[in-house]
Amino acid sequence: MPTFFSYPDFELQQKLRKTAEAIVAPGKGILAVDEANEAIGKLLASVGLNNTENNRRKYRQLLFTTDNVLSENISAVILFDETVYQKTDDGTLFMDVLKRKNIIPGIKVDKDVVPLFLSEDEFTTQGLDDLAKRCAEYEKRGCKFAKWRCPLKIGQRTPSMLAIQDTANVLARYASVCQSQGLVPIVEPDVLLDGDHDIERAQKVTEVVLAAVYKALNDHHVFLEGTLLKPNMVTPGQQSLKRNSLEEIASATVTALLRTVPPAVPGKRTRFLGKIQDSSHNVCR
Repeated sequence: MPTFFSYPDFELQQKLRKTAEAIVAPGKGILAVDEANEAIGKLLASVGLNNTENNRRKYRQLLFTTDNVLSENISAVILFDETVYQKTDDGTLFMDVLKRKNIIPGIKVDKDVVPLFLSEDEFTTQGLDDLAKRCAEYEKRGCKFAKWRCPLKIGQRTPSMLAIQDTANVLARYASVCQSQGLVPIVEPDVLLDGDHDIERAQKVTEVVLAAVYKALNDHHVFLEGTLLKPNMVTPGQQSLKRNSLEEIASATVTALLRTVPPAVPGKRTRFLGKIQDSSHNVCR
């Protein structure tokens, strides 16, 4: 059967590429303020405050209205749905506050995990059903990118091929939908720290997962120059008796990324990996 493959139109490509490259600007990072309301509730409770919408708003306002030096170190902020619509005490939308500071706003769009049926007690991430509609609304409100996390755990029988393929396809579908609505997708296949595995096992699992993810992104015709990867660090499991040095962890992480992440992905082909490689050159060799 004949097939036809295409990319987004040139104007959309340029828009996505420009945003992705701005987010990974050298010397800057991403501030994650996408905690669910329940998670912020625990933070507020630790200082004797009730988990109310106004207290959550004040907490976020404190972060966003701090000294302008914030924008010298932060390129982008990942928001929670509620935050997109909140305002400062003087009635200014948080989105406008971030825009004035030249900080790119983004949004967490996954709806957390549910059990993956017939897997090895593993998970799948939900939220695809109405994703296009939500992305269109967030883009209209000023968001420029989105984030979606898929956790995978290492065990004797995990991650299973079912979980790996599910993660890859869910992330690819999410990325495709985001780009269709003008948002840069941050892809996050998160190999968890739980377990007693060694760093060699963690590195191999990370490589297999990333290879599957980028195969799926290619299958879904995702424009890689308009995406970002949020990788896990390659470390031994938290319960492992064997610990590794920072240099060994850096080497394992960089090696896994070099083996699996295409050069087209922003942040890899510029200064990020170059600096890490320079700092651990002898270890990598």
